[in-house]
Amino acid sequence: MNIHEYQAKELLAKFGAAIPAGHAALTVDEAVNAASQLPGPLYVVKAQIHAGGRGKGKFKELGPDAKGGVRLAKSLDEVRAAATDMLGNTLVTIQTGEAGKQVNRLYVTDGADIAKEYYLSMLVDRKTGRIAVVASTEGGMDIETVAHDTPELIRTITIDPAEGFQPHHGRAVAFALKLKGDLNKQCVKLVEQLYNAFIGTDMSMLEVNPLVETTDGKLLVLDAKVSFDSNSLFRHPDVFALRDESEEDPAEIEASKYDLAYIKLDGDIGCMVNGAGLAMATMDIIKLNGAFPANFLDVGGGATTEKVTAAFKIILSDPAVKGILVNIFGGIMKCDIIANGIVAAAKEVNLSVPLVVRLEGTNVQQGKDILANSGLPIVPADDLGDAAKKIVAEVKKAA
Repeated sequence: MNIHEYQAKELLAKFGAAIPAGHAALTVDEAVNAASQLPGPLYVVKAQIHAGGRGKGKFKELGPDAKGGVRLAKSLDEVRAAATDMLGNTLVTIQTGEAGKQVNRLYVTDGADIAKEYYLSMLVDRKTGRIAVVASTEGGMDIETVAHDTPELIRTITIDPAEGFQPHHGRAVAFALKLKGDLNKQCVKLVEQLYNAFIGTDMSMLEVNPLVETTDGKLLVLDAKVSFDSNSLFRHPDVFALRDESEEDPAEIEASKYDLAYIKLDGDIGCMVNGAGLAMATMDIIKLNGAFPANFLDVGGGATTEKVTAAFKIILSDPAVKGILVNIFGGIMKCDIIANGIVAAAKEVNLSVPLVVRLEGTNVQQGKDILANSGLPIVPADDLGDAAKKIVAEVKKAA
């Protein structure tokens, strides 16, 4: 689960991290009022969407010469003008794709006199089972570009969760950022605060870009991006309350209600599979046969008829879907239950696109019999390769 920048900063501030003063705003008047409560005379007005690259982004409704989603303002009138431009309009960034995202809220912060920008992030290193702290002196830039062009400017320090944060971890980060004296001490303290926030709220990613050194010798978290492990949210109702469903795909929200793992993709063949690995293999073999999957959908190991019906509805809510491939291995999940769900769903949604089903495992023959006697134009498949070839051919035939 992702949260907005202002939410991330407020959360980090609870753990002691230094952030510029700022207030969220849902209307133009609220943005102006937020700025009036700040010291000034420089304000920063930031569009709040779940995507990076906001400063370089462009608004669909404004001209090509209009400024992006992060703007400096030197007066309350300029704050009002920036807020008027942003709210309700669609911001397109390198991470949103051409569709962009509508800006529904803003974050108005106090300006900072910046002497130097740095990059600092934390994420779970699954290979080592540790927390990786990534640091670079090249803050404020696309870290992928830095990694590609000048990888020597990026340092990674790992922290064993069993050991926890130790001062030497903070000193290693400060050394990587070439910080000395009091800035070095501030960095050690900040890394500990960020680590505590990361572990304490079950984050999966924490990115501070930029972390800035001000002209008066202070380290400030100027921007923050945070993601949480969705599987841990039951432990953190306060974090879950920060969820902004307007930033998520409606189909993915609907899928979460039924405990379905769903991610929309750009193809035209819908997939319903049980098991993440089998789902990945299914998508791969569809591409191998010259087509593209429309989604990743894992119904899990214990799906009911209700869940299967919901999965069908979610797949068909995507107008790009021209055919559906169901690939089920019945272990915990029995093939006859899946078959009943497929038949019920196909009848309920009045299925109008080709459907290919491959079943294998527990009660497979009962499942095949249910499909064969359903009276529906369901195409059976013997194995995964056969299923992929058949759904691609059916979609081409129907085109």
